[in-house]
Order: sequence, then C-alpha cells, then structure tokens
Amino acid sequence: MSRDARWKALLELLVERGRLDVEQAAAELEVSAATIRRDFDQLAEQQMLVRTRGGAVVHGVSYELPLRYKTARHASEKQRVAKAVADLIAPGEAVGLTGGTTTTEVARALAVRTDLASGTPALTVVTNALNIANELAVRPQFKIVVTGGVARPQSYELIGPLADGVLAQITIDVAVLGVVGFDVTHGAAAHDEAEAAINRLLCERAERVIVAADSSKLGRRAFARICAAEAVDTLVTDAAADPETVRRFEEAGLRVIAV
Repeated sequence: MSRDARWKALLELLVERGRLDVEQAAAELEVSAATIRRDFDQLAEQQMLVRTRGGAVVHGVSYELPLRYKTARHASEKQRVAKAVADLIAPGEAVGLTGGTTTTEVARALAVRTDLASGTPALTVVTNALNIANELAVRPQFKIVVTGGVARPQSYELIGPLADGVLAQITIDVAVLGVVGFDVTHGAAAHDEAEAAINRLLCERAERVIVAADSSKLGRRAFARICAAEAVDTLVTDAAADPETVRRFEEAGLRVIAV
C-alpha cells in the first residue's frame, strides 16, 4: 500500500471513529506499527490529526476530511448516481455544479457523453469548484464559467463575495448539488456556512435543482443549511436508499431516482 493510500485510509478511519491507536491501525492496514507512527507524526505536522500517546484523534471538534484525502468510498454508487444525473441534462443547457466527490463524477459523466461531443456550446457549465473547472476546461465544446472567489482548501470551492457577484448576474437551467447531508425536515446541508451560501445562491439562479447524493447522505444533518427539501426538484441516489426515507422525500414533492 502506498503512503498516499495509507494516509487516506487512516484519515477516513479517524473520521469514522474519532480515535485510532497505533496497533489497531497497523493491524487493519496490514503494515508495521512503526510505519503507522511515522504516518501519524507526518499527518500531525500537517494538522490533519492530533497525536496522542499510542495513537491519534481527530483535529478539532467538527471535522471535515479534505477532498484530496477522500478515498473512493461508495465509488460505484457515486458513479451510478453521476451517470443518472448527467442523463437528466439536455444538450445546450446551462448547468451549475457545486464541489464534492459526487458532483466531480457528474462532470466526468458529462464529459464522456457522445451527444455532448460537439456544439456551440454543447453545455455551459457554471462552477465554483476549481477541480471540476480544471477537468472540463480541456473540453472545447463546453463553455466553462468559474465564479471567482477565495479558494477553500478542504473542497477546492471558491467562496465569498466575489463568487456572489458573478452568480447574481447569471441564470442557469439546472443546479446540481453535492451535499454532506440531505434530510426531509432539515433540507440539504454542507459543513461550511460560506460554502452553503454559494450553493444556495446557485440554487436560486436555477430553473430546477437536482441533489446528487449516495444513500449514505440521506437522513443526515450537517452544520450549514443550503436549502429546504421543497426547493429541490429531483433527488438522485442509489438503490440502497431506505424505502421509508425515499417515501418521505416523495411525499415532500421530490422526484426520486434510485439507481
């Protein structure tokens, strides 16, 4: 296992459990305790965790794993969700994409659609996510609009009044939201309030709103609300979604596509 793969695995285990000890981590990753100690020390230097005697704990009370360290958890589900979302977008539309692992997969699914291989433009993509803009900028048939703003290292998203200024001047056909949690009562949510504010504005500028969320995100709450469930037109999730949760979203007026 490479160092990067180990670090990703360690950080995800730490986010799940809140605390890890050296021997436990070494056994789970099938490496030596000395290797885990070095990994913990190096991650602590980057302020990704806090070293303790014999192990490590998460850094801070509220913890968000930076995008670059997220492994392909629920990868197949996210790819299925992404393809289903991409299929809902028509050629020539203006689509807004927020940041996140699932929306990044949506961008990739759009990029390989054969009916979007040409056009003037085939799609207009508005995004505040630097990684998504970077991936799609090589597609000459796509018109890429980046909001501007201050980069948030955890998610590669641009936030702040500069992003507000751009979004206030445009309208889009569809906004695709990546979320930390989506609940019928509490709505769609993100970890960061500034990120949520940009995502909310993107929704307000859209004719329709799609939430792209694997089933692990449903019924979860997060710190910063993006929008109410009733503001969302379509939820695209995977087939493992709890039927009762799906029913509640449908009763709230959402179209639910489970793939």
